[in-house]
Amino acid sequence: MKIGIVGCGFVGSTAAYAMVMRGVGQSIVLVDADERRARAEAADIAHAVPFAHRVEVTAGEYPDLRGAAVVVIAAGVGQKPGETRPQLLERNARVFRDVVPAVLHSARDAVLLVATHPVDAMTHLAAFLAEPFDVPPSRIIGTGTTLDTALFRSLLSSALGIDPRHVHAYVLGEHGDSEVLGWSLVTVGGMPLDTFALRRGTPLVSGLTASIDRQVRRASYEIIAGKQASYYGIGSALAKIVDIIVNDRRSIQTVCTPLKSFDEIGRVTISLPHLLGRQGVLESFPPALDQVEQQALRESALVVRKTLDVLGL
Repeated sequence: MKIGIVGCGFVGSTAAYAMVMRGVGQSIVLVDADERRARAEAADIAHAVPFAHRVEVTAGEYPDLRGAAVVVIAAGVGQKPGETRPQLLERNARVFRDVVPAVLHSARDAVLLVATHPVDAMTHLAAFLAEPFDVPPSRIIGTGTTLDTALFRSLLSSALGIDPRHVHAYVLGEHGDSEVLGWSLVTVGGMPLDTFALRRGTPLVSGLTASIDRQVRRASYEIIAGKQASYYGIGSALAKIVDIIVNDRRSIQTVCTPLKSFDEIGRVTISLPHLLGRQGVLESFPPALDQVEQQALRESALVVRKTLDVLGL
């Protein structure tokens, strides 16, 4: 199974490395505007293959993506000092207007997995650019709040003293400041969160829940402040999502994908629990949130919708 990665910066290259470590796919093709960078990253990652799984890692050009089951798009530009969000959006939009058609000319049947920031808007734009190729929105997905959801579950598991695999919790909406932690949906071992916490003798006080909320919402800010970029977490998330798709694992993940309509807002791209398989998003599950969380999710969707308005989408 071939996997393509367009954009060989920290995120794209780390995703390729994580796939080699997990043994995802049979071959990975790295494509970048800087061909020398792509060749160097491919060679470096290939040197890790003898210590992990047998995956062929090469550099190539867009035609080399032909036959890929999934193409990760991590191409884009970073924010310049003093640059506004709309200016950054427009610069990344210009990149996508070149990249997405180039990918689909060679890999029309691939699932496109977007990682470029802001991921909700860039995923929506990718779907718009894919329309002339008759690619359904279900095959255009973004990493969304996958990483946020994993962190939410991890922090809850630490507070409760339990393996995170037994914690079911979701972060929804925008991947950004307006995202919504679905506390009312949390279950542990099949029990509501409050019930489990009381049985464990570890009730979640308001100070602890506020701390978890803050850590999930602010995690990337703190990492970027310390090292200017974050890539290990999102690279690992990309590897997992690709694994789910290429192996048709039918897993529910909080990726983002274009929705025809949400809460009377209209067409928008936000993260909800989605069933993923070989063809991308197979089904979506709008969550039964409490009234406060539902309103917060609507407001989060409006934030994304306003961003899309800036792009004229």
